[in-house]
Amino acid sequence: MTDKVQYTKQDFYYDLPEERIAQTPATPRDSSRLLVYDRKSKQIENKIFRDIESYLQKGDLLVVNNTKVIPARVYAKTAHGGAVEILLLKRLDLNVWEVLMRPGKKGKIGAKMTVNAELSFTVKDVTDSGERIVEFEYDGAFEDVLSRVGTMPLPPYIKEKLKDQARYNTVYSKIDGSAAAPTAGLHFTPELIDRLKNKGVEIAEVLLHVGLGTFRPVSEEIITDHKMHSEYYEISAEAAAKINAAKREGRRVIAVGTTSVRTLESVADEQGFVRAQKGNTEIFLYPPYQMKCVDALITNFHLPESTLIMLVACLTGREEILEVYKYAVENEYRFFSFGDACLIL
Repeated sequence: MTDKVQYTKQDFYYDLPEERIAQTPATPRDSSRLLVYDRKSKQIENKIFRDIESYLQKGDLLVVNNTKVIPARVYAKTAHGGAVEILLLKRLDLNVWEVLMRPGKKGKIGAKMTVNAELSFTVKDVTDSGERIVEFEYDGAFEDVLSRVGTMPLPPYIKEKLKDQARYNTVYSKIDGSAAAPTAGLHFTPELIDRLKNKGVEIAEVLLHVGLGTFRPVSEEIITDHKMHSEYYEISAEAAAKINAAKREGRRVIAVGTTSVRTLESVADEQGFVRAQKGNTEIFLYPPYQMKCVDALITNFHLPESTLIMLVACLTGREEILEVYKYAVENEYRFFSFGDACLIL
């Protein structure tokens, strides 16, 4: 690696034609393309995602994020009839959430807003970074109300309407709470997972509720000045035991997605061991950081100048990942949330 320590966000820029941004998910899920990059040989192979079986071996441990995206985008009206959009970011209490509000100028403390006859909320506070803390009023279970009034929070670069809302969740999603999908996991089918298990590949489930920290753009010129938004995570005793056994036995820990990486690296000690815990993480990974727990990564292709491409560069080095992305653009891979996958070994 030829990494310098003080990077600017422009150091992680690459040119991406708009037509390379995937608008719809591949059908079936595991028919998306897979770029395989071997860090030792510097070789790239072009495969289909279901071919990942041939790169995974008995004893490998896949670490997946079992969070579930909720219909987190909600439209409301102010007391004067103005339109407001909120994105639920993090649950702070039973009926209190941190939200991103647009337009923010309407979200003054004390402002009351109405979604419909079922749901209304009051702005209780404003965070240092401009998010709003709101308290909801409703009858019954909040999840039931939200399922009726909310919509799936697709990223702004996806212009096409998603026909099947389930396609913005992984097949192993379980725990409600994310404002965006852990998209690397979208490529897995139940059948592919069964085949991997039959081969002797282990799977450990961790949780990180994907919020603003994952997709907030880097606005600071020097990346070390960028502050990550905190996201809630959990590692169970069962998952910790699987991860630690793999590390002890020298087996590969392969993270499925950058959210799994952030969860593992938030809690790993210098030897890569983890312990069962829950909390909030603001971890920001960028070169020359060396992964402690993660040995390999399955991920999608991320936005230029994003914290996600910076994270991936910790495995490869900045110049190498930009070369890989240049190859992917030239070979017409599909990018971002509904795009193709990349396996970094």
